[in-house]
Amino acid sequence: MSTSDQGPAPGAAAMVSPAETGQPEVSIVMPCLNEAETVERCIHKAQAALAQLGVPGEIVIADNGSTDDSVAIAARAGARVVSASVRGYGAALRAGIAAARGTYVIMGDADDSYDFLTIAPFVEKLRAGYQLVMGTRIRGQIQPGAMPPLHRWLGVPVLTALGNLFFGTRISDYHCGLRGFDRAAVAALDLRSTGMEFATEMVAKAALNKLSMVEIPIVYYPDGRSRASHLRTWQDGWRHLELLLLLSPNWIFLYPGLALVIAGLVSMAWLLPGPRTVGGVGFDVHTLLVSGVAIIVGVQVLTFWLYAHLFAASAGYLPASRFARRVLERFSLRAGLLAGGLLGLLGLIAAALSFELWAQVEFGALDYQIALRRLIPGVVLVALGMHVFFASFVISLLSIRTR
Repeated sequence: MSTSDQGPAPGAAAMVSPAETGQPEVSIVMPCLNEAETVERCIHKAQAALAQLGVPGEIVIADNGSTDDSVAIAARAGARVVSASVRGYGAALRAGIAAARGTYVIMGDADDSYDFLTIAPFVEKLRAGYQLVMGTRIRGQIQPGAMPPLHRWLGVPVLTALGNLFFGTRISDYHCGLRGFDRAAVAALDLRSTGMEFATEMVAKAALNKLSMVEIPIVYYPDGRSRASHLRTWQDGWRHLELLLLLSPNWIFLYPGLALVIAGLVSMAWLLPGPRTVGGVGFDVHTLLVSGVAIIVGVQVLTFWLYAHLFAASAGYLPASRFARRVLERFSLRAGLLAGGLLGLLGLIAAALSFELWAQVEFGALDYQIALRRLIPGVVLVALGMHVFFASFVISLLSIRTR
């Protein structure tokens, strides 16, 4: 058994027993789309597990538009069936979780690839105070034929590695469909995905909101269906990757933007005094121009980072970073306009010095190396000034919305 670096939520043990309130302690939620061959078997296993544990619970089948006998079979087996009108794995789970009444939710597919008889460790960890208990197939056992090689050796490891990098987690399997969680804690995450990427969104937002997490190795079995899986390898893989990127503005904007600005400033400072030679390779005003462009693009990317943070925070999609909160507290349109105007003025002064050189030669031919060393920094400052001036209006609008 492996855990993340986040321990149980403080004070979790002081919870009132569900038996005292008449509410189920555990809701087992299964998304269902034409699972007539396996749904009854899954329900019976879940019922047996709850009985063995002596846990007051319920089984919720979130039907996603089945055209076979899944709904009738599930109802006859003793499950509560709810309808998810929006199509998609995530949409079905969201509907099922919203309908669940338990303090804790165990979710798993209705295709018999996960053994609901083994949920006892999940319940134990939830009772211990962990808010998200992840199953892991990678550190557990994958039965022959249960997972396509492309998923096992490329899709799951690569996307999981990116998730761990972006969100600072230590999860071995971002996409395991068997997991348990504190229903109230996960409801507060405001999960919005409708497709397979729902699994990634849950882990990513749990990490961003500092939920306590733990992993439990499980056995992953071949599903019991005779039809093809709903999973579309490349399309669903892209949706997972897209969501990882959208939830990671630091990796999309902040780090690349900072790298461009720092590289551009260092290079420009190095080349302003004159040409440089390193290992027989010469660097002159052409490199100086590239450095200026790098600074301009880097500042624009950093501005996009701030836009993304402010918008995501105002929409409740991401928690606001400490820096974004400081911007909200201290930013004023007047200050932004003054900063933009000052940068533009400094740029015009630098450009005027180049014009002075031109006037000294009676507007004839210039030594381009000397002239461009004055003109390029001036153009960069003017461009930055205009960008900051107009970006201030957008930041001000987003700040108003967030406040």
